[in-house]
Amino acid sequence: MRTILVGCGGISNSWLTAAQEIGGIEFVALVDLDKEAARAQAEKYGLEAPAYDDLDAALSDTKPEIAFDCTIPAAHAMVDTQCLRAGCHVLVEKPLADSMAAAREVVATAAEVGRTHAVLQNRRYNPEIVRYRDALELSELGSIHTLYGDFFVPAHFGGFRAEMDHVLLLDMAIHTFDEARFLLGARPSRVSCHEWNPPGSWYTHGASAIVTAEMSDGSVFNYRGSWCAEGHMTSWEAEWRAIGTWGSALWDGHSQVDAERVTDPEPANGGDLVREAVGVRIPERESMRFTGHAGCIEEFVRTVRSGETPMTVSSDNYYSLAMSLCAVESAEQQRPVEVEQL
Repeated sequence: MRTILVGCGGISNSWLTAAQEIGGIEFVALVDLDKEAARAQAEKYGLEAPAYDDLDAALSDTKPEIAFDCTIPAAHAMVDTQCLRAGCHVLVEKPLADSMAAAREVVATAAEVGRTHAVLQNRRYNPEIVRYRDALELSELGSIHTLYGDFFVPAHFGGFRAEMDHVLLLDMAIHTFDEARFLLGARPSRVSCHEWNPPGSWYTHGASAIVTAEMSDGSVFNYRGSWCAEGHMTSWEAEWRAIGTWGSALWDGHSQVDAERVTDPEPANGGDLVREAVGVRIPERESMRFTGHAGCIEEFVRTVRSGETPMTVSSDNYYSLAMSLCAVESAEQQRPVEVEQL
């Protein structure tokens, strides 16, 4: 499919590598405010696509079917509405937008012009998180009512992140929030957040946070995270515990998924203080052909061709962004925030 890539910074490497892995994607233009950056990426990946520093000209000259948006979050809504109105289906780097108003504009524009708009949430295409979701759906665990996600990665990025407000909530936590929504199959309804910058932090603001989200299905998600917790680093996918009425399931964020259930879900009154628990077998899945960025891009291209809806369609991923922005507002206002208020 004829494809234009907008934004040729560092993140575009992951997209271009994934696109070459998938195949069937013809890049007809690369666009960046720095035309030389676009030209350099084309050369690096052996693409014959011309470089542009003007999006209007690129869209007019090349008539793409698909646009990949790898620009900064503040530019997402502007770039994406422009591409949608030019007739493109659009896949954008997370987050969907930098505000709920901008996100609503993009979702409305996609509906108005009849084009698909989706967000690249690569963690949904991790085979282990899919297996963990399978574990949460096992009847032996009962109804999942509580989910915990712990993220502790001492990342020394430098650059713009070092000076960024709400750096954890806006730059990283949306990944974990979207994972939680994927695992629970629910939307946030009310969000509370306590955010701080601990002693010794190499960030200027908001490197640590605790977030509690009440979900639309009645479950509760609790997030603990930090960009500056040295030692005992978690997976970038976080560490997880889900609790159901009859059992619990753990995922270490790598390859270990375990589940246990009580042997008697309805013990007599006056029974043992702690009931016996036994392991639960989690069915194996067929291996995924494409994972991470490639998995998300492949599904997007495939669903555009078939007319189906991709898993990360923006009208749904809107609620992952809402969870992040509600957490920011809760931290600033020091009160719980209803998602409908945004």
